[in-house]
Amino acid sequence: MEVGIEALNLYGGLTYLEVKTLFQSREELDETRFDNLMMEKKSVALPCEDPVSYGVNAAKPIIDGLSEDEKDKIEMVITSTESGLDFGKSLSTYIHDYLGLKRSCRLFEIKQACYGGTAALQMAVNFVASGVSPGAKVLVISTDLARTLERTYAEPTQGVGATAMLVSDKPYIMSIDFGATGYYSYEVMDTCRPVPQLELGDSDLSLLSYLDCAENALKEYMKKVDGVDYKTTFDYLAFHTPFGGMIKGCHRKIMRNLYKMKPNDINADFDQRVVPSLGYCKEVGNVYSATLYLALCGLIDHAEVNSPKRIGMFSYGSGCSSEFYSGVITPDSKNQLSKMNLGNHLRNRHNLNMTEYENVLRHSSEWTFGIENKEVDT
Repeated sequence: MEVGIEALNLYGGLTYLEVKTLFQSREELDETRFDNLMMEKKSVALPCEDPVSYGVNAAKPIIDGLSEDEKDKIEMVITSTESGLDFGKSLSTYIHDYLGLKRSCRLFEIKQACYGGTAALQMAVNFVASGVSPGAKVLVISTDLARTLERTYAEPTQGVGATAMLVSDKPYIMSIDFGATGYYSYEVMDTCRPVPQLELGDSDLSLLSYLDCAENALKEYMKKVDGVDYKTTFDYLAFHTPFGGMIKGCHRKIMRNLYKMKPNDINADFDQRVVPSLGYCKEVGNVYSATLYLALCGLIDHAEVNSPKRIGMFSYGSGCSSEFYSGVITPDSKNQLSKMNLGNHLRNRHNLNMTEYENVLRHSSEWTFGIENKEVDT
């Protein structure tokens, strides 16, 4: 039985800021480092938006496209986030309610930094593959609003957004290579959030942990799957993408260590196999648990897929947990995802100027963790 992603959508909000504008306006940011980020825009949440509204907006087009019988086959809603609204209650309860799904449904949430979306997807895949409920579907929603660290190099990369995936035995978007996965995880204090409104971290340590996990998770994958060659097995690659320049460095390190390749050859391979996955990441920014699936959306929409293509996927979450796994997309994957008009959605966002951006940040900061409802003057 094939299992994987039946439907996929992303929601990148209503507004964005040009990253170049941010660099030009913040004296703390060195413009000579702008090109290294490989980013163009960052989505910005309005004061009337939260991770629930983002998750609902990502999932609703998928749900609206289902018949009532298909909707009733959704037996589980899993959310992944590090932007929770409650220490006990998961976002899945609110999202389940707003989407009008049946009550005979399992609702819960997964937290493991940016790896949470992959943990949720793999749990959904294993539930469907188990066959304990033939024909069942699982809705997986990854939604995050980054806490903006103003006047730091994290600020240009921090975005907001959500992805929604319907997982079933009809993998129209991507069929998962069941059992073909490598894990690599350990405790490291590269980032933490000791209180809801504060993010702390060591960016150098985080980068080193990411690079360590990417290489070793791949090695674990290669132990499980015979005959794997990183250079030839995967037609395309998608990574958890805090910013494009980081992925370029990670891919370069793996290619150097495995094949001793020259820089020009590595760059050509990066352009061919990785750059398509950056198509939407550079338009939205790092959306934590949703970012790998933002990269998958970009890859499917921007890559040439004229026959079945195997995709290598790397997921990393600070703290840390990581996984390298794979799946197969087809020309029908492009046809199915094109129905969501993702490029058009991102183009239609409002372009904020710096005054508007700073006003949005100021008003958004008034809505702190623990406030049940807030009146917002839109």
